[in-house]
Amino acid sequence: METATLVAIFISGLLVSFTGYALYTAFGQPAQQLRDPFEEHGD
Repeated sequence: METATLVAIFISGLLVSFTGYALYTAFGQPAQQLRDPFEEHGD
């Protein structure tokens, strides 16, 4: 394959991996440890 194709596939893979990890962190098991500052300061 050409170098440009390999670089494009590599960058696309990194982007998909980072997006998947971010979604897992936001909505998966690690999200249970996150705090919500708006919930802490009720009216």
